[in-house]
Amino acid sequence: MKPVVLNGSSLTIEQVAAVAREGAEVTLCPEALERVEASWKFLYQVATSGSQKVYGMNTGVGVNKDQEITPEQYREYNRNMLLAHCDGIEPFATEEEVRGVMLVRLNNVLLGRTGMHPKIVTLFQEFLNRRIHPLLPLRGSVGEGDITCMSLIGLAMIGEWEVYYRGKRTAALGALEQEGLVPMELGPKDGLSLVSTNAVGAGLGALLLQDLRELLDTADLAYAMTLEGFQGSVSPLDPAPYDYRPYEGQRKSMEFARKLLEGSYLWNSQEAQALQDPLSIRCSPHIHGALRDSLDYATRLLEIHLNSSDDNPCILFEEGRIVPCGNFEPLNWVLAFEMLGIGLSHLSRTAASRTLRLGSPRFTGLPRFLTPGDGRVHAFGTIQKVFCSLDAENRHLANPVSPDYSSLSEDMEDRGNNTPYIMLKTAKMLDNLYYILGMEMIHAAQAIDLRKPPRLGRGTREALKILREKIPFLDKDRNLSLDVVCARDLLRRGKLVKEVKKIFA
Repeated sequence: MKPVVLNGSSLTIEQVAAVAREGAEVTLCPEALERVEASWKFLYQVATSGSQKVYGMNTGVGVNKDQEITPEQYREYNRNMLLAHCDGIEPFATEEEVRGVMLVRLNNVLLGRTGMHPKIVTLFQEFLNRRIHPLLPLRGSVGEGDITCMSLIGLAMIGEWEVYYRGKRTAALGALEQEGLVPMELGPKDGLSLVSTNAVGAGLGALLLQDLRELLDTADLAYAMTLEGFQGSVSPLDPAPYDYRPYEGQRKSMEFARKLLEGSYLWNSQEAQALQDPLSIRCSPHIHGALRDSLDYATRLLEIHLNSSDDNPCILFEEGRIVPCGNFEPLNWVLAFEMLGIGLSHLSRTAASRTLRLGSPRFTGLPRFLTPGDGRVHAFGTIQKVFCSLDAENRHLANPVSPDYSSLSEDMEDRGNNTPYIMLKTAKMLDNLYYILGMEMIHAAQAIDLRKPPRLGRGTREALKILREKIPFLDKDRNLSLDVVCARDLLRRGKLVKEVKKIFA
């Protein structure tokens, strides 16, 4: 796999996923390293000359900005800053998540606005490439800089915390020694540079967006299979009306569904179909498409952040200035994720409604609850409670939480966004949706097998084949919990969609 080259200004969501999940190595652009060096030299000159006050360098932080830090105190003060901010609590991030977080912070620093010591910058690179992953707590940040969590990464870099290394949880110092690396000694402002960043929220968010894109393809596949099992109308997949309501997302979902249903019996106009299906089925491309548009919006805003500085103060070494600022405010992209959560709730409710319709003979003409025989086989009656309970959970998780903050540090820090929590709760919605969509596909597959249509679509036929290799036709009642977990695992991270797409390659 090609290394990901970081320059501070061109990092993408896909590259974050490549480093975090596929283990791609990281290289640093020489021009970016020159900026880092110039920024640090300028800051160090100011630090040793005492020519001006610089927040977090020769002053305290938060309400303690009125306290003076002398050059003799720099080393002890910066170590203490890390220790004082190590307040985050479990759960700990996965190794993938840690890699995403560290990559985001590294790229931000390469803009040269932080004043971080160049050796710390290259140590970030070494941690990633040598797969040294600090234990990173995911709770405890109010999302206005993830200081209570990021401090643990800094602590690992000075050899005083724990890391995941070679498949084990071990002392950071031991991992550094085995790799021939020297723990960092912190200098002016290094403590603040390590802790004051939104990298936890942004790193989790980047991986979340990657997962969401795959989830939407999975949702389109579930809808297409439901349409065949339902014997639904394909008129909502006619491209002509989309020309007069040209949202890009809904067109993408419509076109993908048409592709999946290529060759299906549904395109035969002589097959008996309802004039119009229930809204949950008829409007699915539009609902999925709305989420696609929201996803594109969130991606654009987060990628701006991935290639920005969220440091305060901002080091303008070219101008000889250090400017206190609010670049750590993440609300631009946080709002986009709150919107995605609401959109996921709509998708959740729609998928649950489609699945309920599949179990109703009033709509399908098939046996109630898709039973294969008489009333002795209950089939899919009780499982409705499962996906409806998960849908209710998603509805609750969709509630916005970014405005729920307190005024801290004696009212100096009276803003917050709860950014990491927003990413965690939205990721929980995605996981719930993989269960819900898995249950929809189980229903759709049962309906297709009961209906025995003459022809299935190229994509839906392949999906049914793969699903049936794991989950057989329900001919008698069995433990459906096992089927639900199996379906969820098959769908997770787009596994089923990826296999289906291979037939179109």
